[in-house]
Amino acid sequence: MPSVGKSTLLNALTNANSRTGSYQFTTLTAVPGMMQYNGSKIQILDLPGIVEGASKGRGLGRKVLSVARNADLVLMILDVFQPELLNILEKELHEVGIRVNKKHPEVFIEKAHLGGLSIHNQGSNISDKLVREVLKIHGINNGRIVIKEPNLTVEELIDAVSGNRIYLPSLVVLNKIDLVDNQFISDINRKLKNFIPISADHKINIDHLKRSIYEKLAFIRIYLKPRGNKADYEEPLIMNRNCTIRDVCLKIHRNFVKDFKHAYVWGKSVKFSSQKVGLDHILEDKDVLRIILR
Repeated sequence: MPSVGKSTLLNALTNANSRTGSYQFTTLTAVPGMMQYNGSKIQILDLPGIVEGASKGRGLGRKVLSVARNADLVLMILDVFQPELLNILEKELHEVGIRVNKKHPEVFIEKAHLGGLSIHNQGSNISDKLVREVLKIHGINNGRIVIKEPNLTVEELIDAVSGNRIYLPSLVVLNKIDLVDNQFISDINRKLKNFIPISADHKINIDHLKRSIYEKLAFIRIYLKPRGNKADYEEPLIMNRNCTIRDVCLKIHRNFVKDFKHAYVWGKSVKFSSQKVGLDHILEDKDVLRIILR
């Protein structure tokens, strides 16, 4: 929402200089900043505040929410005196097809030109008749659908068939805690779960928020060790958790996969130091990697 301290928070997290003020809609465009943490560089965008009805075009809502669809993580910033407005933020995101902290339902659709509909329902309580109706409403009259989600709801089925929903991790940040006491925070904690209390103005709990952002993005650090050189511990390669050596090769250069011979790894993901591994080996945080090409 407007005036919750987003611009002040951006300045506290990054090297940006976003304009701040005690009146609504100080930020009228997306202001970028770069947060550095654990060797990673994370771009944070300070977006204009949204109001109820933003998904329908009120204020700058549609533009703001369209930017959020392309993010890797959404920070929902609340004023300590208005934590109940979280429901509005979640509703507006939901209306534009953004599902926060939800996983993509296990529904798989293969469209076809002929042959009618083949439905393989592996455990959900939704009837085949209703599945057919939803598919036909969305113009799918031929093909195969496999439902593996045991507790699938009709809304989740519609989301899967629509195919334009975005599933994003999210963190709830409660700002301006310097204005209240611990009892006030405890009272909020009984109503609102899983939030990070901070004061952007006084830089309270900012390091905790940085760590939470990093962990929510599920990053790991890979230290590259070229042949004949020491490992580069100053600038790690930042990858996503459960990445393989193939993923690392693709990030460096697409020819690395084609020319790959083998790799050596030191760290938690191997049984012994300098273990020889292949492209499908899964890496862990702080692994040291040497790639050998043909």
